[in-house]
Amino acid sequence: MASNVCWGIELGACEIKAIKLERSGEGVTVLEYVVIPHKLVLSSPEVDAKEAMRVALGELVAQHNLTGSAVAVSVPGHSAFARFAKLPPVEPKKVPDIVKFEAVQQIPFPIDDVEWDYQTFANPDSPEVEVGIFAITRERVMEKLALWSDVGITPDHLTISPLAAYNAIAFDLAFTEKTPGTVIVDVGTTSTDLIVAEAGRVWIRTFPIGGHQFTEALVGAFKLTYPKAERLKREAEQSKHARHVLQAMRPVFGDLCQDIQRSIGYYQSLHRDAKLTRLIGLGSTFQLPGLRKFLSQQLQMEVMRPEQFQRATVDDARAEDFKARAVNLCVAYGLALQGLDLQTVSANLMPVSVVREAVWSRKTKWFAAAAGIALAAGAVSFIKPMADRSALAGLVKPTVIDQAKNELKRLRGEWTKVEGEYKPDPRAGAIGLLLERRDIYPHLVSDLSGMLEDARVKLGDTAGEGKSFVFGKWDTRYVRPAGASAGEEQPQEGGEQNNAAPPKGPKFEFGKVQLTLEVQTTAANAEKAVAETIQKWLFDHADRKGVPYTIHQDSVLFKVKNKTLVADKGGPGAAGATASAASATPPEITPAGTGEPGRRRGGRPTQGGGEHGRPSNVFGENDPGGEVSDRPHGELIVVNIGDGPSGGPGVPVTNAKLEELAPLPAPPTLGKPGETVTVIEVTWEAILRGPAGDDKKADGGEKKTDKKNG
Repeated sequence: MASNVCWGIELGACEIKAIKLERSGEGVTVLEYVVIPHKLVLSSPEVDAKEAMRVALGELVAQHNLTGSAVAVSVPGHSAFARFAKLPPVEPKKVPDIVKFEAVQQIPFPIDDVEWDYQTFANPDSPEVEVGIFAITRERVMEKLALWSDVGITPDHLTISPLAAYNAIAFDLAFTEKTPGTVIVDVGTTSTDLIVAEAGRVWIRTFPIGGHQFTEALVGAFKLTYPKAERLKREAEQSKHARHVLQAMRPVFGDLCQDIQRSIGYYQSLHRDAKLTRLIGLGSTFQLPGLRKFLSQQLQMEVMRPEQFQRATVDDARAEDFKARAVNLCVAYGLALQGLDLQTVSANLMPVSVVREAVWSRKTKWFAAAAGIALAAGAVSFIKPMADRSALAGLVKPTVIDQAKNELKRLRGEWTKVEGEYKPDPRAGAIGLLLERRDIYPHLVSDLSGMLEDARVKLGDTAGEGKSFVFGKWDTRYVRPAGASAGEEQPQEGGEQNNAAPPKGPKFEFGKVQLTLEVQTTAANAEKAVAETIQKWLFDHADRKGVPYTIHQDSVLFKVKNKTLVADKGGPGAAGATASAASATPPEITPAGTGEPGRRRGGRPTQGGGEHGRPSNVFGENDPGGEVSDRPHGELIVVNIGDGPSGGPGVPVTNAKLEELAPLPAPPTLGKPGETVTVIEVTWEAILRGPAGDDKKADGGEKKTDKKNG
């Protein structure tokens, strides 16, 4: 809902910033602006953030009248989700359906538990259409709106801070598809929003480095309290110890630059033709001396900050003060522009029910008057029907009506009885489900092989001997989509049954596979080795053409389960013991009553495992060509192998002979004496695409194309 006047209000962790704008020709006029600092920064350890925010909001409402105009507010970028994807070429009317499908896949929460909106981006020089999906959990939305409800205000617009910052810069600098590639970096108190604007599209990433980290660096370097360190950071340029202050914060400069480089590199890997030529810095942190020069040298691009708003006019008395605050008011400026319908990206995350309730409450006085008029007019129309009802009251009701009612009651009772006696038999349907999605497993095995090969190459094991990196136990668990009729989950072949309840997470239309892999490595920094091999492989292969699933990147986790020092004799832990046993003596058939019946020591199952501990025919229990001698366990097993009609002599086969005929491969030994073998458990989820032949259902009516994860 566009308005002619709008308040844009940013609830920051350091201060509340608000600006009131009015449309004015091609630009806007600043009617009011205000900055209300918190007594202590909300990131301070001893501060109650909610109470401090409530106090500051009360002060804002007490000093300025927010009624009579639209109100637009924001939530921090780290509190919401921004995902980007390329859409297949489809008719415009089918775009909403495809975007909703993408939203279900991309948002890591059930779609019914979030407020979300989207924006499509297109370049006239390219046929590709990209979509940005923006979402926030309904719980967080209601928590923010509760603060405003306490002061009697219901906002009209709610969006995320990075979108508001982009709208401010895009409007003030008149961005078009031909505008040079620009990186906007808004450094907040606890996190930084990075926005890439290039070729008519927008891309957003938020990472956890902000002004708080700079303050913490001063706390550690000079042994100050948090408030004193915050004040020293703000006054660094005027301080006589400026050089020492900047030296203490230099490591955080490096961390910030590294995350900016990583974000730009990832964007350029998705868009090979991207040309980013400048960086615009927002927030108080960009007032630190030396930061812009440092970033310019490291990033090899022009770094600037807004000195004033080009398309906003303000009265002369406050012009200089407003100009000095421009670098901090960009988010509030962009919010007010959205309320005036002057934004570039119009995502609004306000719940529809809350907006509708606010609109109706404002119109209540008009409805009361209309209701009075309608009541007077309606009274006239009720007189004749009431008279007609009085005339009908004297008529006798025909008996056929009661007969029809009784017949209906009898038939309904019979139907209820038949329906209660029916007992469905789900066995046939359950048997058919045993083969559900079995085509997924070969792809998972192929992924495992690719991960192992990539890890060995990166760790220097080019000969493939497994001396530095081996896989251990691998479990897979198929979770059927919610609402399936035959149970919620089905374990995949090759994985152990896990009876624990599946973790809470997003609903997936076609199900998913939860995977757990144990990795053994002798790398010095085992966790880093796994992150740079297994985790990176999963990230790089998250979405591939021809693979019937995508890898959910946020589900990729790993943890250290065990560390074992390799002794002079034997291997580490159970792995070393297994290797020693396998090389010392051949596996034996386990006697009845000991261990696991029907399995060889060393992990290889026997063909039989018959009653009373006697092994069955090694060629199959019901093989017509042979029979089993009735010898006690431990003696020779004689198998009579027939050769044509005349048969053949018995061939004695011992356990050792059986191992010679079908030897087991020796388990790989890992590590040399004195080395540490680390066991790490890696877990991830494979989100299944639509099954074969169901592409229309999966993609909203068009054939599925390869999409990269934004």
